[in-house]
Amino acid sequence: MDWKVLLSTFALLFVAELGDKTQLAVISMTCKHGKPWAVFTGATLALALVTLLGVVGGRALSSIVPASVMTKIASAAFIVLGVLMWFEVL
Repeated sequence: MDWKVLLSTFALLFVAELGDKTQLAVISMTCKHGKPWAVFTGATLALALVTLLGVVGGRALSSIVPASVMTKIASAAFIVLGVLMWFEVL
């Protein structure tokens, strides 16, 4: 186990997910249904599956696209999405 990668991934995702739409959806579901453990379990399974898809997709892409190119593509995508959100296109 590469603890450095594990901890840096944890820290990155923990900070990135604070206050995002997923957290707001979980808060809303818990308030609506009053079943925190059911919401926690459902959210955990959903996030685990989405993460698995990202890991499998990342692994497949890494054999085709160099990491430096993928970083630039991801950066450009974030910038484009940010600009679209700024101008309320999204």
